[in-house]
Amino acid sequence: MDWESSTIWYWVILAFTGIIAGILGYFFGKSDTPRKMEKSLAMNALEIENAKLKSDLDICRKRLDSHTIQTKEIQLKDIPRTAKSNFKFNPLEAKAAFGKTIKENDLKLIEGIGPKIEGLFHNFNITTWKDLAEISADKCQEVLDSGGKRYRIHDPASWPMQAKMAYEGHWEQLFEWQEKHRAGKY
Repeated sequence: MDWESSTIWYWVILAFTGIIAGILGYFFGKSDTPRKMEKSLAMNALEIENAKLKSDLDICRKRLDSHTIQTKEIQLKDIPRTAKSNFKFNPLEAKAAFGKTIKENDLKLIEGIGPKIEGLFHNFNITTWKDLAEISADKCQEVLDSGGKRYRIHDPASWPMQAKMAYEGHWEQLFEWQEKHRAGKY
């Protein structure tokens, strides 16, 4: 072989390699497009599923609110009228039921409310058990939302009911309810 023929083979092999690389690149690139489309379709399906779940969650919240209202009405029927209107805070009765000293209008007594959430309620001028008892669960959720994402985990549906029991002095009933719905705390 001479110099000129080896140079020709070099260029032929180089061209052949380039053509094969181009063909393989085309097919690999083309095969990625269906994956993108599959991902896009999967994302759309997940968005639709998410919208359905949000709708179901709204329906469940409305049912829970109506159930909470019905529960409150049932409990109010069981309470004598004199107890509803003439209640005065008695720390000894509260201590007897809970086994610890209870401060009047301490929102932290409500299962699920801690010092930071109590501060959020104070920012909304909700400082007493009576104030909390008179607002809706939606308003409680609005207060939680004002604190940011970290408070989304809390469920305030029962807080007005608990506050009403505390405000009206139903310590045994409140203690029993909280023991039953302790939310994993021991």
